[in-house]
Amino acid sequence: MYDEPAAGGPPPQRKGRPRSTTADDAILAAARALLADGGWAGLTMGDVAARAGVAKTTLYRRWNSKHELAIAAVAEMLDTLHLPDEGLTLRADIEDVVRRFAALLARPEMRTALMGLVADSTSDPALRTRIREEVVNPQKRLVLEGRARAKSRGEITTQDDLDVDLIFDVIAGTVVHHILVSAEPASDRWVQRFTTFVVSGLVP
Repeated sequence: MYDEPAAGGPPPQRKGRPRSTTADDAILAAARALLADGGWAGLTMGDVAARAGVAKTTLYRRWNSKHELAIAAVAEMLDTLHLPDEGLTLRADIEDVVRRFAALLARPEMRTALMGLVADSTSDPALRTRIREEVVNPQKRLVLEGRARAKSRGEITTQDDLDVDLIFDVIAGTVVHHILVSAEPASDRWVQRFTTFVVSGLVP
């Protein structure tokens, strides 16, 4: 098992923060596996600790609840999204991100976690706030980076008023609805048609 430092060791610099990335990785991997295997109801803190090989105290020092743990697991997966290293056009950047995002949403652990969190947040305003702050808002970095790239290539001008929040909502909302609500695959034709629609609203 992964244990905390022995008593008498140096005190943590910031109370409640993870002190072992090895334990963190094991816990998040266990949470994703349980979400994939047992669904939202199958995710319990006790089972996560057992599967990760850590003490419950180790788990609760990092994440106080199932919701916090699921948010962390989702955020970690979404943080793997990035624009292509050799993106040459705004269209190529958007198409690549849409494909990657759709592939993530198709994973059972991501689908289960997101739908479970959203369902529970309908009666929990604090949870909605955490989802927005820790899952949604950080991914707007992709829109900011894509906009900066497009401006540097001259595809859009610095005078173009591109609403980052609106662009994010259009892209992320459409892909989430298509994959999770409509339960349709992100076929090549669909990705290309959707990208054409988005680009037509961004490029003069």
